[in-house]
Amino acid sequence: MAAITLQTKYKLRDGNEIPVLGFGTYELDGKEAYQAVTWALQAGYRHIDSAEWYENEHECGRAILDFCYSTNTPRSEVFFTTKLKNNDGYEATLNAIQRSLRECGLGYIDLYLIHGPWGGQTARREAWQAIVEAQAQGKLKSIGISTFGMRHIQELIDTGLPLPSVHQIDLHPFMTRTAIVNVCLPSRDVGPQAWAAVARGLRFDHPAIVALAKKYNKEPAHILLRYSLQKRFIPLVKSAVQSRIIDNTQIFDFELSGDDVAALDSLDEYLVTDWDPTDCP
Repeated sequence: MAAITLQTKYKLRDGNEIPVLGFGTYELDGKEAYQAVTWALQAGYRHIDSAEWYENEHECGRAILDFCYSTNTPRSEVFFTTKLKNNDGYEATLNAIQRSLRECGLGYIDLYLIHGPWGGQTARREAWQAIVEAQAQGKLKSIGISTFGMRHIQELIDTGLPLPSVHQIDLHPFMTRTAIVNVCLPSRDVGPQAWAAVARGLRFDHPAIVALAKKYNKEPAHILLRYSLQKRFIPLVKSAVQSRIIDNTQIFDFELSGDDVAALDSLDEYLVTDWDPTDCP
Protein backbone atom coordinates (compact mmCIF):
# COMPACT_ATOMS: atom_id res chain seq x y z
CA MET A 1 0.00 0.00 0.00
CA ALA A 2 1.08 3.61 -0.54
CA ALA A 3 2.89 5.20 2.36
CA ILE A 4 0.61 7.24 4.59
CA THR A 5 1.37 9.82 7.26
CA LEU A 6 -0.52 11.73 9.92
CA GLN A 7 -1.17 14.37 7.25
CA THR A 8 -2.69 11.92 4.75
CA LYS A 9 -6.34 12.38 3.84
CA TYR A 10 -8.82 10.05 2.17
CA LYS A 11 -11.26 11.36 -0.43
CA LEU A 12 -14.86 10.66 0.50
CA ARG A 13 -17.63 9.80 -1.95
CA ASP A 14 -18.83 13.44 -1.87
CA GLY A 15 -15.40 14.74 -2.91
CA ASN A 16 -14.41 16.06 0.51
CA GLU A 17 -11.32 14.78 2.30
CA ILE A 18 -10.99 13.29 5.79
CA PRO A 19 -7.72 12.90 7.75
CA VAL A 20 -6.77 9.24 8.22
CA LEU A 21 -6.47 9.43 12.03
CA GLY A 22 -9.04 11.09 14.25
CA PHE A 23 -8.99 12.18 17.88
CA GLY A 24 -12.10 11.13 19.80
CA THR A 25 -13.54 13.01 22.77
CA TYR A 26 -16.04 10.54 24.23
CA GLU A 27 -16.22 10.93 28.04
CA LEU A 28 -14.05 14.07 27.97
CA ASP A 29 -15.77 16.99 29.69
CA GLY A 30 -15.18 20.70 30.16
CA LYS A 31 -11.60 21.77 30.67
CA GLU A 32 -10.36 18.21 30.14
CA ALA A 33 -11.92 18.13 26.66
CA TYR A 34 -10.49 21.55 25.79
CA GLN A 35 -7.01 20.57 26.97
CA ALA A 36 -7.01 17.16 25.29
CA VAL A 37 -8.12 18.60 21.94
CA THR A 38 -5.48 21.32 22.22
CA TRP A 39 -2.78 18.71 22.88
CA ALA A 40 -4.05 16.61 19.97
CA LEU A 41 -3.88 19.56 17.57
CA GLN A 42 -0.41 20.44 18.82
CA ALA A 43 0.64 16.82 18.19
CA GLY A 44 -0.49 17.05 14.56
CA TYR A 45 -4.01 15.63 14.60
CA ARG A 46 -6.34 17.51 12.28
CA HIS A 47 -9.47 15.44 12.83
CA ILE A 48 -11.55 15.95 16.01
CA ASP A 49 -14.61 13.83 16.81
CA SER A 50 -17.36 15.08 19.12
CA ALA A 51 -21.11 14.55 19.55
CA GLU A 52 -24.13 16.30 20.99
CA TRP A 53 -24.33 13.36 23.41
CA TYR A 54 -20.81 14.06 24.72
CA GLU A 55 -21.80 17.58 25.82
CA ASN A 56 -18.40 18.93 24.77
CA GLU A 57 -19.05 20.48 21.36
CA HIS A 58 -18.39 23.96 22.76
CA GLU A 59 -15.06 22.98 24.33
CA CYS A 60 -13.93 21.16 21.19
CA GLY A 61 -14.87 24.08 18.99
CA ARG A 62 -13.18 26.60 21.26
CA ALA A 63 -9.98 24.53 21.35
CA ILE A 64 -9.97 24.36 17.55
CA LEU A 65 -10.56 28.09 17.14
CA ASP A 66 -7.94 29.00 19.74
CA PHE A 67 -5.40 26.69 18.11
CA CYS A 68 -6.13 28.07 14.65
CA TYR A 69 -5.78 31.65 15.92
CA SER A 70 -2.55 31.06 17.84
CA THR A 71 -0.85 29.12 15.02
CA ASN A 72 -2.30 30.89 11.96
CA THR A 73 -3.86 27.59 10.90
CA PRO A 74 -6.89 27.97 8.61
CA ARG A 75 -10.13 26.64 10.09
CA SER A 76 -10.47 24.55 6.92
CA GLU A 77 -7.41 22.52 7.95
CA VAL A 78 -9.18 21.01 10.98
CA PHE A 79 -11.87 18.40 10.33
CA PHE A 80 -14.63 18.49 12.95
CA THR A 81 -17.25 15.77 13.43
CA THR A 82 -20.34 15.83 15.60
CA LYS A 83 -23.48 13.71 15.80
CA LEU A 84 -27.26 13.80 16.15
CA LYS A 85 -28.26 12.58 19.59
CA ASN A 86 -31.91 11.68 19.01
CA ASN A 87 -33.87 10.69 15.91
CA ASP A 88 -36.98 12.73 16.71
CA GLY A 89 -38.17 13.75 13.26
CA TYR A 90 -37.36 16.21 10.51
CA GLU A 91 -37.81 19.51 12.36
CA ALA A 92 -36.13 18.25 15.52
CA THR A 93 -33.12 17.19 13.47
CA LEU A 94 -32.84 20.61 11.82
CA ASN A 95 -33.00 22.19 15.28
CA ALA A 96 -30.32 19.82 16.60
CA ILE A 97 -28.02 20.76 13.71
CA GLN A 98 -28.47 24.46 14.53
CA ARG A 99 -27.69 23.77 18.21
CA SER A 100 -24.50 21.96 17.30
CA LEU A 101 -23.46 24.80 15.00
CA ARG A 102 -24.00 27.30 17.82
CA GLU A 103 -22.22 25.14 20.37
CA CYS A 104 -19.06 24.49 18.33
CA GLY A 105 -18.90 28.00 16.89
CA LEU A 106 -16.97 26.80 13.86
CA GLY A 107 -19.30 28.14 11.16
CA TYR A 108 -19.89 24.74 9.60
CA ILE A 109 -19.50 21.07 10.52
CA ASP A 110 -17.15 18.91 8.46
CA LEU A 111 -18.96 15.64 9.19
CA TYR A 112 -22.37 15.15 10.78
CA LEU A 113 -23.54 11.65 11.72
CA ILE A 114 -26.76 10.04 12.86
CA HIS A 115 -25.39 8.71 16.15
CA GLY A 116 -27.49 5.55 16.16
CA PRO A 117 -30.34 3.79 14.36
CA TRP A 118 -32.90 3.98 17.16
CA GLY A 119 -36.41 5.40 16.74
CA GLY A 120 -37.65 3.23 13.90
CA GLN A 121 -37.57 3.42 10.12
CA THR A 122 -39.62 6.62 9.79
CA ALA A 123 -37.51 8.47 12.36
CA ARG A 124 -34.30 7.43 10.61
CA ARG A 125 -35.61 8.50 7.20
CA GLU A 126 -36.80 11.90 8.44
CA ALA A 127 -33.53 12.55 10.26
CA TRP A 128 -31.55 11.66 7.15
CA GLN A 129 -33.73 13.88 4.94
CA ALA A 130 -33.07 16.84 7.25
CA ILE A 131 -29.34 16.11 7.29
CA VAL A 132 -29.23 15.90 3.50
CA GLU A 133 -30.96 19.28 3.24
CA ALA A 134 -28.60 20.87 5.77
CA GLN A 135 -25.70 19.59 3.70
CA ALA A 136 -27.18 21.17 0.57
CA GLN A 137 -27.35 24.47 2.47
CA GLY A 138 -23.62 24.28 3.29
CA LYS A 139 -24.05 23.83 7.03
CA LEU A 140 -22.62 20.31 6.85
CA LYS A 141 -19.77 19.42 4.50
CA SER A 142 -20.10 15.62 4.71
CA ILE A 143 -22.78 13.43 6.25
CA GLY A 144 -22.87 9.90 7.57
CA ILE A 145 -24.19 7.33 10.00
CA SER A 146 -23.01 5.51 13.10
CA THR A 147 -23.67 2.01 14.46
CA PHE A 148 -26.14 1.09 11.70
CA GLY A 149 -26.83 -2.58 11.06
CA MET A 150 -27.25 -4.16 7.63
CA ARG A 151 -31.04 -3.66 7.63
CA HIS A 152 -30.69 0.01 8.55
CA ILE A 153 -28.16 0.53 5.77
CA GLN A 154 -30.45 -1.12 3.22
CA GLU A 155 -33.36 1.06 4.36
CA LEU A 156 -31.21 4.13 3.76
CA ILE A 157 -30.22 2.91 0.30
CA ASP A 158 -33.89 2.29 -0.53
CA THR A 159 -34.87 5.89 0.27
CA GLY A 160 -33.13 7.08 -2.90
CA LEU A 161 -31.57 9.92 -0.94
CA PRO A 162 -27.80 10.57 -1.17
CA LEU A 163 -25.78 7.86 0.56
CA PRO A 164 -23.64 8.56 3.63
CA SER A 165 -19.97 9.25 3.14
CA VAL A 166 -18.89 7.66 6.43
CA HIS A 167 -20.13 4.87 8.68
CA GLN A 168 -18.67 5.10 12.19
CA ILE A 169 -18.89 1.84 14.11
CA ASP A 170 -17.19 -0.42 16.67
CA LEU A 171 -14.55 -2.01 14.42
CA HIS A 172 -11.32 -3.85 15.26
CA PRO A 173 -9.81 -7.37 14.89
CA PHE A 174 -12.09 -8.70 17.63
CA MET A 175 -15.16 -7.17 15.93
CA THR A 176 -14.54 -7.31 12.18
CA ARG A 177 -18.13 -6.77 10.99
CA THR A 178 -17.21 -8.21 7.59
CA ALA A 179 -20.68 -7.87 6.03
CA ILE A 180 -21.04 -4.22 7.03
CA VAL A 181 -17.51 -3.37 5.86
CA ASN A 182 -18.11 -5.13 2.54
CA VAL A 183 -21.32 -3.23 1.82
CA CYS A 184 -19.73 0.08 2.83
CA LEU A 185 -16.23 0.09 1.38
CA PRO A 186 -16.06 -1.83 -1.91
CA SER A 187 -19.62 -1.58 -3.19
CA ARG A 188 -20.88 1.77 -1.90
CA ASP A 189 -17.64 3.68 -1.21
CA VAL A 190 -18.78 4.60 2.30
CA GLY A 191 -15.74 5.09 4.51
CA PRO A 192 -15.73 2.79 7.56
CA GLN A 193 -14.63 4.70 10.64
CA ALA A 194 -13.49 2.70 13.67
CA TRP A 195 -14.56 4.40 16.87
CA ALA A 196 -12.99 1.71 19.06
CA ALA A 197 -9.96 0.91 16.94
CA VAL A 198 -7.92 -0.24 19.95
CA ALA A 199 -10.89 -2.17 21.41
CA ARG A 200 -10.71 0.12 24.43
CA GLY A 201 -7.63 -1.77 25.57
CA LEU A 202 -9.65 -4.90 26.33
CA ARG A 203 -7.36 -7.19 24.32
CA PHE A 204 -3.94 -5.58 24.77
CA ASP A 205 -2.84 -8.76 26.55
CA HIS A 206 -4.14 -11.14 23.88
CA PRO A 207 -1.27 -13.49 22.86
CA ALA A 208 -1.56 -12.56 19.17
CA ILE A 209 -1.39 -8.84 19.94
CA VAL A 210 1.48 -9.29 22.39
CA ALA A 211 3.42 -11.33 19.82
CA LEU A 212 2.96 -8.75 17.07
CA ALA A 213 3.91 -5.91 19.40
CA LYS A 214 7.14 -7.75 20.15
CA LYS A 215 7.75 -8.55 16.47
CA TYR A 216 7.41 -4.93 15.35
CA ASN A 217 8.82 -3.37 18.53
CA LYS A 218 5.60 -1.47 19.07
CA GLU A 219 2.87 -1.15 21.69
CA PRO A 220 -0.37 -3.18 21.41
CA ALA A 221 -2.29 0.00 20.59
CA HIS A 222 0.05 0.64 17.66
CA ILE A 223 -0.64 -2.82 16.24
CA LEU A 224 -4.40 -2.34 16.42
CA LEU A 225 -4.27 1.15 14.94
CA ARG A 226 -1.97 0.06 12.14
CA TYR A 227 -4.33 -2.82 11.37
CA SER A 228 -7.16 -0.32 11.06
CA LEU A 229 -5.17 1.86 8.68
CA GLN A 230 -4.18 -1.09 6.49
CA LYS A 231 -7.81 -2.19 6.26
CA ARG A 232 -8.48 1.36 4.99
CA PHE A 233 -10.60 2.17 8.01
CA ILE A 234 -10.42 5.62 9.62
CA PRO A 235 -9.49 4.97 13.26
CA LEU A 236 -10.29 7.20 16.21
CA VAL A 237 -8.13 7.31 19.32
CA LYS A 238 -8.86 8.97 22.63
CA SER A 239 -6.83 9.91 25.67
CA ALA A 240 -6.70 12.68 28.27
CA VAL A 241 -2.95 12.13 28.77
CA GLN A 242 -0.65 14.22 26.59
CA SER A 243 2.08 11.59 26.29
CA ARG A 244 -0.45 8.97 25.15
CA ILE A 245 -2.02 11.39 22.67
CA ILE A 246 1.41 11.86 21.10
CA ASP A 247 2.33 8.16 21.30
CA ASN A 248 -0.83 7.13 19.42
CA THR A 249 0.53 8.91 16.33
CA GLN A 250 3.54 6.58 16.13
CA ILE A 251 1.89 4.25 13.63
CA PHE A 252 3.22 5.51 10.32
CA ASP A 253 6.78 4.17 10.49
CA PHE A 254 5.98 0.46 10.10
CA GLU A 255 3.67 -1.82 8.14
CA LEU A 256 2.07 -5.12 9.09
CA SER A 257 2.67 -7.98 6.67
CA GLY A 258 -0.26 -9.37 4.71
CA ASP A 259 -0.08 -12.57 6.72
CA ASP A 260 -0.21 -10.63 9.98
CA VAL A 261 -3.26 -8.66 8.84
CA ALA A 262 -4.95 -11.94 7.88
CA ALA A 263 -4.09 -13.39 11.28
CA LEU A 264 -5.66 -10.39 12.97
CA ASP A 265 -8.77 -10.81 10.81
CA SER A 266 -9.16 -14.31 12.24
CA LEU A 267 -9.51 -13.02 15.83
CA ASP A 268 -13.12 -11.93 15.43
CA GLU A 269 -15.20 -12.82 18.51
CA TYR A 270 -17.94 -10.15 18.23
CA LEU A 271 -16.41 -8.23 21.11
CA VAL A 272 -18.71 -5.33 21.97
CA THR A 273 -16.52 -2.68 23.58
CA ASP A 274 -19.26 -0.27 24.65
CA TRP A 275 -22.68 -0.70 22.99
CA ASP A 276 -24.18 -2.32 19.92
CA PRO A 277 -27.55 -1.06 18.58
CA THR A 278 -27.08 -2.61 15.12
CA ASP A 279 -30.07 -4.93 15.66
CA CYS A 280 -32.48 -2.36 17.05
CA PRO A 281 -35.91 -2.00 15.33
